[in-house]
Amino acid sequence: MPFLLHITQRLQWQQAQAQNIYVAESLSKEGFIHCSKIAQIIPVANRFFYNQQELVILLIDSQKVKAEIRYEAAETGEIFPHIYGSLNIDAVAQVIDFASGVNGYFDLPKQLQDLLSEIE
Repeated sequence: MPFLLHITQRLQWQQAQAQNIYVAESLSKEGFIHCSKIAQIIPVANRFFYNQQELVILLIDSQKVKAEIRYEAAETGEIFPHIYGSLNIDAVAQVIDFASGVNGYFDLPKQLQDLLSEIE
């Protein structure tokens, strides 16, 4: 199953569950929801979420996403998945707690380590 990952605030995810749809701030600002592949999640977290707490990673089953998914190059040239529309809640296979360490940087959560070993 091809997974996409998206980092968000725990409160934002809880609000999405209550509304039965997830809409990231980037959707209104940029027209899509930023996602990552598993191997990209830690560099993304350390660049954009350094020293933040109360985060979760949404593990998204890309086959269940109703909106269009495009794989596009970032400024670095690296290809990232983007969801062009709101995210249907039933596409989220798992929600993983995600907090930075005492140094402010992130490590790969055990659940994602296990998933990586399963698909390699």
